Amino acid sequence: MLGFEPMRSLIYVDVAKEDYRVKLENWLYKYHIPDSISQFGPYVSKYAFYQALPVPEGGERFGAIKMQLTEHYWLANPNNIAQFDHHKALTEFFPPDVLKWQGNLPDEDFQCENVEGDEARAVKGDASKGTVPFIFAFVPVWWEEDYKGAGRTIEDGPNYRWQMVIKFPDDAKDTGDKWLRDEFIPAFVECEETTRILSSKVIKEANGCEFDRVVEMWFEGPSAWKAAVDKAAKKVRRPAWFETEDFPYLTQSYGISSVFLSDIARSDNMTQYNGYITMR
Repeated sequence: MLGFEPMRSLIYVDVAKEDYRVKLENWLYKYHIPDSISQFGPYVSKYAFYQALPVPEGGERFGAIKMQLTEHYWLANPNNIAQFDHHKALTEFFPPDVLKWQGNLPDEDFQCENVEGDEARAVKGDASKGTVPFIFAFVPVWWEEDYKGAGRTIEDGPNYRWQMVIKFPDDAKDTGDKWLRDEFIPAFVECEETTRILSSKVIKEANGCEFDRVVEMWFEGPSAWKAAVDKAAKKVRRPAWFETEDFPYLTQSYGISSVFLSDIARSDNMTQYNGYITMR
């Protein structure tokens, strides 16, 4: 029996180089959306694609991705095999080239024709080969912590959203999280350019995600974002467990990955998707 277990999930989709963007978009919209809805339609209430905005100056060091954020609102956890012993009638169409286009595997020839979807979503990447991990994080439906901007409405204007997932070193999970909550986030709270700050811990038991926390901050635009980052960088001390010499002291893509977004989804797939219709 599959129990009611509402959660939200976030998938960070990068693109390794611009030559791959249209290929990845074609797979996402022509194959992956209908494949996904046919798999989880009965127990997902929202399935949306948010297009990544251009990476602002300095955003690369925060592991900024360049393709999209995929967001699901789950009514049940399909990864809880103890409760959900199932077999897929059809395997997802997931060519290994997709992992190459996303930068999760090296840019080289592959021997297999298809990758099982859950296996693909578990790819960890290899920094020595210039690849990035496949980031698939589950968080509570509602934000757990509210640091700034409560009461903001759509009448306050559009928002330039900066969402990030953070992974602390294995021997500094508690001290790292304390540093984030006591120093990193407060530095942005003090910035007038920051209009909203929210955060939640990753629900690791949902799918074994290695990242620890999700943080989202809002600004008026990329110039305001850069001004806030420059201010915060001067205030936040380098922690004892630092991974890099420079702010934010976390390894790009592996210690921190982020995405710049607007307020609205490019496609709310459960309600808006009507097939891959090319325009000429």
